[in-house]
Amino acid sequence: MIGQSAYTKLQQSSALLAILVITFLAAALGSLGSVNAPEFYRQLELPSWAPPGWLFGPAWTLLYTLMALAAWLVWRSDRLAVTGRALLLYGIQLVLNALWSWLFFAWYLGAAALAEIVLLWLAILITLLLFKRHSILAAVLLLPYLCWVSFATMLTWSIWQLNPTVL
Repeated sequence: MIGQSAYTKLQQSSALLAILVITFLAAALGSLGSVNAPEFYRQLELPSWAPPGWLFGPAWTLLYTLMALAAWLVWRSDRLAVTGRALLLYGIQLVLNALWSWLFFAWYLGAAALAEIVLLWLAILITLLLFKRHSILAAVLLLPYLCWVSFATMLTWSIWQLNPTVL
C-alpha cells in the first residue's frame, strides 16, 4: 500500500471499488451522450492535429482509472474536513465531464460545449490543487487528465470553428 491509512484493508478495498464504480458510472453517462460520436466525428471537418477517433476510448479508460485512483488516495488520507471538499469537487468535475459529451455529440451545441469544457478544466485544476493537500501522488495522477482536457479544449474550439453550420 502507498502510505499509511487508519482504514482497514477491507475498507480501503471497498472504497476503491466504490470510487471506481462512481467514476465509471460518470463515464457511462457521458458515453450515452456520445453514442453517435464515431460517425459524427468522421463527418466533421477536423484540424490536421486531431487524433483518430479510435484513440478516445483507450485514452479515456486510462484517464478515468487514474482519476479514480487519485480520488481513492485522497479519501484514504483521513483528513475528512478537507477531503470532503476535495471529493465533492471531484464529483462536480465528473458531472461536468459527462455533460460535455451531451453538449457536443448529442445536442450539437459547440459554443456551450466550449464554455462547459473551460469550466471543466477549471474544476479539474482546483480538484488537483485540493488533492495535492492530501497526496502529491493523487495530484500527479490528475495531471494527464488536465493535459488531455487542455488538448480537448483546443480541439473543441477548433472543431466548432471549422464546422459552424453543424455545431
